[in-house]
Amino acid sequence: MVNLALGVPASIPLCLGWWLLTEYLPMDCRSTDDLAKPGLVNCNYTTLDHSGVVMLLLAVTGVVTLTLVVVVDVVLPLRRRRGLAAWLGTATLIPLPFALCLTLV
Repeated sequence: MVNLALGVPASIPLCLGWWLLTEYLPMDCRSTDDLAKPGLVNCNYTTLDHSGVVMLLLAVTGVVTLTLVVVVDVVLPLRRRRGLAAWLGTATLIPLPFALCLTLV
């Protein structure tokens, strides 16, 4: 249940990563200077404008989420002298809330 509960805040960096993969990476341009070039059809100023903020938020929330996962799935079981296999096996439940939201939208 703990790893499933970690999936709720983990959906923030997963959503930001999904946005970068689906909106930013498929674009033909990488800066606002590229908007004036002819022949580029897949350029969006709003996506270019938001990309820096999204990348920064992805880095910050990703580090926080990764720290939480390491503490819950590695540090606490080792401190209580429990096996890591069960905890790391249930870590696959972390992306489940994000995947559920992705299929519903």
